[in-house]
Amino acid sequence: MLTRIFLALNTLIWLPYGVSCFLDPSSLVEIAGVGASTPTGSTEIRAMYGGLQAAVGVWASYAVWKPEASAAVLTGLVVFPSGLALARLSGALLDGAFSPYTLGALGLEVTLAGVAAFLLRRADA
Repeated sequence: MLTRIFLALNTLIWLPYGVSCFLDPSSLVEIAGVGASTPTGSTEIRAMYGGLQAAVGVWASYAVWKPEASAAVLTGLVVFPSGLALARLSGALLDGAFSPYTLGALGLEVTLAGVAAFLLRRADA
């Protein structure tokens, strides 16, 4: 039950954020200080912030309805946020900037990856 709740929560985090970024990539200027200077840049934001993150949300929702997919999805929810957190932390250290957005995103990513790892390990026990 806890795993399904966590997967549903991931759906509610990743999917709406991804859809929002896809529909309005310029919203990231105010949210995260990220903006595109060309149409290609807007397309890239739509793909990486929109499509990829929405896909993670859809994938999490799949495991809510198909519990047999939970282990695979939880593994992804360890790997994806961990990769984001590692790159974000490295980038912030290289750039010398830890904005409130960066710190919040790091906290979310580390928490999601940690809970996913805990649930994955618990399922193996």
